[in-house]
Amino acid sequence: MKCNIAFWDRVLRFILGIMLTTWAFLGGPLWCWLGIYFLFTAAWGYCVFYAYFRIQTLKINSLRIKK
Repeated sequence: MKCNIAFWDRVLRFILGIMLTTWAFLGGPLWCWLGIYFLFTAAWGYCVFYAYFRIQTLKINSLRIKK
């Protein structure tokens, strides 16, 4: 599985995931449990919907290790 999410996208997903999941635990609407999906995609660096629609925020050059 290739990574298709850039670092800035992963950070945004992590923050949004924490906020939505916390709101869900505090009694928010049912759709707030979607925050768990954002947390998992931030951790893995791979989004199924991005892959389906062929979206990639990660640049190929950023995968290389810079010395």
